[in-house]
Amino acid sequence: MEPDVANPVDTQHREPVHEQPMLGPRPLAARKGRGAVSNLQGRYEVNGREEFDDGWERDEDGDAPVVKTVVTDEFAKTILSRNASPDIPFNVSLNPYRGCEHGCIYCFARPTHSYLGLSPGLDFESRLFAKVNAAEVLRRELAKPGYVPEHIALGVNTDAYQPCERELRLTRQVLEVLHECQHPVGLITKSSLIERDIDLIAAMAHKGQACAAITLTTLDPDIARTLEPRAAAPARRLRTIRTLAQAGIPVSVSVAPIIPFVTEPEIEKILEAARDAGACGAHYVVLRLPWEVNPLFQEWLQAHFPDRAQRVMNRVRDLRGGKDYDSDFSKRMHGEGVWADLIRQRFSKAVDRLGMGEFRGRFGRLDGSQFRKPVVVPPRVVKQGGSGAGQLDLF
Repeated sequence: MEPDVANPVDTQHREPVHEQPMLGPRPLAARKGRGAVSNLQGRYEVNGREEFDDGWERDEDGDAPVVKTVVTDEFAKTILSRNASPDIPFNVSLNPYRGCEHGCIYCFARPTHSYLGLSPGLDFESRLFAKVNAAEVLRRELAKPGYVPEHIALGVNTDAYQPCERELRLTRQVLEVLHECQHPVGLITKSSLIERDIDLIAAMAHKGQACAAITLTTLDPDIARTLEPRAAAPARRLRTIRTLAQAGIPVSVSVAPIIPFVTEPEIEKILEAARDAGACGAHYVVLRLPWEVNPLFQEWLQAHFPDRAQRVMNRVRDLRGGKDYDSDFSKRMHGEGVWADLIRQRFSKAVDRLGMGEFRGRFGRLDGSQFRKPVVVPPRVVKQGGSGAGQLDLF
């Protein structure tokens, strides 16, 4: 997921969840995590890693607590989310999952788990929900008589290529529908698993129907190991940028979030490394701390950067008009004041110097003129009582 874009929980109200009853959970592999026991909200698992080429060496410690990832099948009524936020470059998004195994401490989507009566801490990264009918519902939505294609942002609230996607392949199924319908899509991820779907993405990119954004928060593996404990290592993400670019897929780098005195000193180095890997554009978001993310992040900050924790928060408040967070659309992404202006100038000058301005307005350039409705449209199945049994909806 990209935790640096549209966020329905930033406003001062919370929307209800509109999904049907869920089926029973399916356990995935156990994960290790030193933070799972001592943390008051059960937040982070510092050294948990999945068996995948994510760029990290395997951690053989045997003394860490074991936390099992549980994925619950969920049947969604709708799959496309629409927003009217003026500060993000798309109107339509699709999220095949709720919750995210990457465990990024700063993730703006953490508070959405409270809608389910679950913890925005450890529950968010270990009790996941998979919209197993995502591709079917997408087919029905694209087949509606009045449907007008707009580019879809895939993987916004949670990463569409998080570890459980390797088994469930819901993102792959969604891409197959979009590829068949020649529907424009922009993918946002910090996972190297996106390389699995290059065959579909490259074919669409060749027609101007697809692009990708790779989130690169830091180049420092020590910081990344605790900040984003189960996402791909920084060097691995750079290799993913290179792989996608070499396949002809337009790639931008999302430098997000920029954390004062932690990742902020790396802005220019991150952009240069991404450009060298093949990124043709860049954007950024400063740290956002809505709702329960605030205490979780500050706890992480005290644990890993106690020497500068107060300094970091003071600068965050400088960026937010004296508050820990401001959800105003005109301020939430980039902040306000002298320090916000300084970051903006540094970023803009580096982008111009490196020739990375090509990808500005990346989503708006995608071509929806070749869209065709899906040939096969499955009937809507109404699930009853979470048992998995259902009946056709004839009306």
